[in-house]
Amino acid sequence: MGRKNTVIFDMDGVIFDSEKIVLSSWKKVAAEYGLENIESVMTQCIGLNYDAANEVFTKAYDGKFDFDFLKPKTSAYYYEYVEKYGLPLKTGVRELLIFLKEAGYKTAVASSTRIAVVEKEIEDADLTEYFEKLVGGDMIKRSKPAPDIFLEAARVLEVEPEDCYVIEDSYNGIRGARAAGMTPFMVPDLLPATEEMEQLAEKIFKDLHEVRMFFAENEKSVSGRKN
Repeated sequence: MGRKNTVIFDMDGVIFDSEKIVLSSWKKVAAEYGLENIESVMTQCIGLNYDAANEVFTKAYDGKFDFDFLKPKTSAYYYEYVEKYGLPLKTGVRELLIFLKEAGYKTAVASSTRIAVVEKEIEDADLTEYFEKLVGGDMIKRSKPAPDIFLEAARVLEVEPEDCYVIEDSYNGIRGARAAGMTPFMVPDLLPATEEMEQLAEKIFKDLHEVRMFFAENEKSVSGRKN
């Protein structure tokens, strides 16, 4: 049996060091409108698309605050930061993408973020050439932890789920990737690896440099190539 030939990336917290900016933006809005425990609530939303995050938010605050009203305000703070400082890449992501491209892997992004935002941020970071397909959260009905977005990525790449690795930072992403029959790798960001994650994730890495080293060793053992 040959090697798995596909790597599917989450975006926020994996490609971009953006989760901290999102959380900081929500803290500003929370301070303005009196939302308590915002960090706890928003960490539950990591990996979810808009509708699923809305459900978590509404339940947490018993419907007292309007997510549709507050989310654009949070986005304004987010993009104000990005406009001023840029959207930082996660350590090692460009080196990993270059390696995977040279080694002949198929790659895709499967992000809960809207596809228009995914396309713009990937393009702005000059990463478009490294991904064959981009899948956004508004392209599927069920959010992570359902497997839908990963299965859609496999479908558009024309590969089998069992031939796919998934790189994720969120609990919901790892759950969804495993439910899709794929091989999940966790690279923790805001959320630490838990006992559940240790069971569901095939491997847990400190950063994307470690992920690249895994693939380099995998290439040597499976195909004998010295990358």
